[in-house]
Amino acid sequence: MPKKLVIKVTAGPESAERCSQAFTVAAVAVASGVEVSLWLTGESAWFALPGRAAEFELPHAAPLPDLLDSILAGGRVTLCTQCAARREITEKDVLEGVRIAGAQVFVQEAMGDGTQALVY
Repeated sequence: MPKKLVIKVTAGPESAERCSQAFTVAAVAVASGVEVSLWLTGESAWFALPGRAAEFELPHAAPLPDLLDSILAGGRVTLCTQCAARREITEKDVLEGVRIAGAQVFVQEAMGDGTQALVY
C-alpha cells in the first residue's frame, strides 16, 4: 500500500525557512509518487490566494509558486476553514484546486492507514 503524507504548514513569510521546507517536502513527495495533502493554516493561508506565493522570497530556495503548482498538479491543497474565515477568504477567492475544509477532515486524513503527518 502506498504511503500518504499529510503536511500542515502554519508558517508564512514571518518564518520563511519553515514555510519553504513544508512546501519543498510536499513537492518532493508528490514528485516521488507519494499521495500528498498539504494544509495551509495560520499565515500560510494567504498562499491559497492568486499571486501571493509569487510575493514569497527566500534565497537558495525553490520558488514557492513552482512548488505550489507541482503540489496542486499531483496532490491536494486545503485551506483551513477557520483560518480562511479569520482572513475573510472564501472559496471564490482561492486558487483553482484549493479546497476549504476544517479540523474534522484534517484529523480524518492524518489518521488514515499508512499515513504520515508532519507539521511545519
